[in-house]
Amino acid sequence: MTVRVSKPEFNLREKLTELDRPVGLKGNELVRAETTQDARDLVSAGRKNLIINGAMKVAQRGTSYTGTNSYGTVDRMACSHGGTNESPTQAQVDVASGTTPYSLGFRKAFKITNGNQTGGLSAGDLIEAIRYRVEAQDMANSGWNYKSGSSFITLSFWVKSSVSFNMKGYFFHHHGTTQSYPLETGTLTANRWTKIVRTIPGNPTVTFNNDTGVGLTISFGVYGTNFSSSNSPVNQWVTYSAATLTNPSETTWYTTNDATLEFTGLQLEVGPNATEFEHRSFAEELALCQRYYFKTTDAKGTVYPNGGTTTQVGLGVAFPVRMRTTPSVSLPTSVSSNVHNFGAANNSYTSGGQYGSNVDGANFYMLNGNSATAGTFSVLNTNAYVEFSTEL
Repeated sequence: MTVRVSKPEFNLREKLTELDRPVGLKGNELVRAETTQDARDLVSAGRKNLIINGAMKVAQRGTSYTGTNSYGTVDRMACSHGGTNESPTQAQVDVASGTTPYSLGFRKAFKITNGNQTGGLSAGDLIEAIRYRVEAQDMANSGWNYKSGSSFITLSFWVKSSVSFNMKGYFFHHHGTTQSYPLETGTLTANRWTKIVRTIPGNPTVTFNNDTGVGLTISFGVYGTNFSSSNSPVNQWVTYSAATLTNPSETTWYTTNDATLEFTGLQLEVGPNATEFEHRSFAEELALCQRYYFKTTDAKGTVYPNGGTTTQVGLGVAFPVRMRTTPSVSLPTSVSSNVHNFGAANNSYTSGGQYGSNVDGANFYMLNGNSATAGTFSVLNTNAYVEFSTEL
């Protein structure tokens, strides 16, 4: 005898979501994923972070800097400012143990300490506490369908402020009809790490050239009214002008002497979700950073005659990675005993320049040293760094 049993149809996905037992960190979202790409985004499959040095590990220039240069400490992270009464100080600092960023594997942060801005926040003043620029070809080849309003890119980072305020910021694409996308963090609780997540849609006028120029600027900080007088709404694309760059800033942080901001875990990824941070090794981050900035004492060459004198030396450097473009060079001409002439002595060369350089290596000369025998093998001394930069 054959017994047939029939049961009503049911939706397996709905039943799975009704289970009482846990389904993992992203289980419910995976069950609801409609495409393979959605599932890959949720489990962080493959390389994803378009930001270099987002964990703030690499600081080739040093760990503290006060001055007018935008880049001073943590590689690829700039603090741009103008109109200030006193320059802010930027530093690479430790993330304190026992904090949430520390428990997630972050050990370093990019810290900005405000100067004493006695004049208040004037119209032309600004402190971009953190500014990051993404190379255009990295955006063009990222996989983001940036001309579609239904395709997204997600920015996430950790921030801590010593002052409670709503920090403003922006996205800005540099090609085509340029646009800004004003952002804000919401009110930050003083002295507490907060994770910020912002998802940005594409737009038909967004354009990125497939080249080595700057494609996208991301910035957060405090901006005078010259950059916000149009009161642009947050979280939507607006046609760029100086007045539409961002939403009006609160003045609280800017007018507080020695106020601080710390950042870590900066990540930019294609998709509508902020996934776990992509930690990379120090060696890998350093190599990525060296495309934009590189310093070394490993330069070799010889003394050569010029106009009948032998008071100059020619040196060469091979770059560890291909740089973005032919770099600018900063020579250690202010350092005493910057070159060692073998078989002779240390020598101090006080001027110089670059010649015959490209993206793979550089040749440079240094002048006005003591006379040495032509052809003498020479190297930079270990106290004398030559620096190469192609920062965006």
